[in-house]
Amino acid sequence: MRNTADRIRHAISFEVIGILLATPLAAFAFHLPGGDSAVVIVASATVAMLWNYVYNLGFDHIMVKVRGSTEKSTAIRVMHAVLFELGLLALMLPAIAWYLGISLWQALIMDIALAAFYMVYAFVFNWAYDRVFPLPEWRENGV
Repeated sequence: MRNTADRIRHAISFEVIGILLATPLAAFAFHLPGGDSAVVIVASATVAMLWNYVYNLGFDHIMVKVRGSTEKSTAIRVMHAVLFELGLLALMLPAIAWYLGISLWQALIMDIALAAFYMVYAFVFNWAYDRVFPLPEWRENGV
């Protein structure tokens, strides 16, 4: 299982890269001023970083309890990304609607688009992270 320092490195690197990619994409896709796009993305990233730590810690404990290992198949990686984004959606939807002065429906559409982007990004990032920073137990098993 990953230690605290590794989880912090994972969360920070995930969010920094995500902010750099998502801010201009959101400004373009939603016709937002750059400042508003940055506020929404940075606020979302801050909440997501905290959620990322809590969620991944809990998910890994469940993986160890249920499967005896933190190794993830492709199907588990997909489930992991979807559940993460659903939790983040529940946390962020009201804040986005309030800040941008839009309806919950408009915020939901925006959040779904951002969640779709982040689900793909999370899948790719986590797969790459696990290859760059494999756990010793994975190296022993030839993963």
